[in-house]
Amino acid sequence: MVKKIFAVTAFVFIAFALIVSCSGKKQQEASNAPDFKVGLVTDVGGIDDRSFNQGTWEGIVRFGKELGLKEGVGYKYLQSSSEADYVPNLSTFADEGLDLIAAPGFLFTDAMTQVAQQNPDKHFLIIDTFVELPNVVSAVFAEHEGSFLVGVAAALKAKADGKDTVGFIGGMKFPLIEKFEAGYTAGVKAVYPECNILVDYAGDFAAPDKGQALAIKQYNAGAYVIFHAAGATGNGLIKEAKERSKKGDIVWAIGVDKDQYQDGIYDGDKSAILTSMVKRVDIAAYSVAKMAYEGKFPGGKVLVFSLKNKGVGIPENNPNLSTDIVNTIKDYAAKIASGEIVVPDKP
Repeated sequence: MVKKIFAVTAFVFIAFALIVSCSGKKQQEASNAPDFKVGLVTDVGGIDDRSFNQGTWEGIVRFGKELGLKEGVGYKYLQSSSEADYVPNLSTFADEGLDLIAAPGFLFTDAMTQVAQQNPDKHFLIIDTFVELPNVVSAVFAEHEGSFLVGVAAALKAKADGKDTVGFIGGMKFPLIEKFEAGYTAGVKAVYPECNILVDYAGDFAAPDKGQALAIKQYNAGAYVIFHAAGATGNGLIKEAKERSKKGDIVWAIGVDKDQYQDGIYDGDKSAILTSMVKRVDIAAYSVAKMAYEGKFPGGKVLVFSLKNKGVGIPENNPNLSTDIVNTIKDYAAKIASGEIVVPDKP
């Protein structure tokens, strides 16, 4: 009986020791985990806008996963349903003590300025505009340069197929969005001077119905290819291009901010997306998060992403562009990157 009690006691002791050992190991692993938190506040387009917000979030997710952070804790987002949410959402993350707070889009300018001034000990990243404060990094892009390239693509595709009109749909008529229009127009005219260019602004970045209505207007007016710089509003353009192409009335859309080829899929593996003007907002978000984590946060600085440092451009793969068109685009890209060609940033 004594032997049995001893055996049980020994077993319990060993089991307890193992539990304590494992618990201690887990605590040690937890203590070794990076104590860093980064948050994204979306604009009204939402986290899954398949454009600007989504691209920025992808950069943060990449950073978080590489660092071993847990989603929802080490990296997370707050979605804004209106501009009135910007200040409260940014303030929420500041109150939670996040190490980096990011916001994509020039519509955040005033809100970011206010919250960053109220929290001088916090680090912020704003994408697509400038906020001149020592605790804010501004990441901007040479949108006009990338737009020039897709203008070349649109014009050459239209010319090759015997068409004479292309279009542009902007979200809201601000200088930033006009940079897209300016570059696109210059690219079209560089290779197809006699091509007609239709231009419309939706006055909204989160209204696919308005985007589709403008697409219907332009396609009915003869546009063969339409480029959008309209965030979620541009999803309406893509929807219209897909619906027409599925019926045999082949037309094209050009995506923006990220490669939108998959968004244009119809009839199996066909896509209504000719190409996309890619702004590497993911690289901007990832790079600044990494610098902040490494203690190298470049507060007060403006980081410019252009063709020269591959911050803008077209996707690596473009199934709907011929080899000749891609090669022409590459030639223009090299000339712009070298400074031989200066692309206008105003219409």
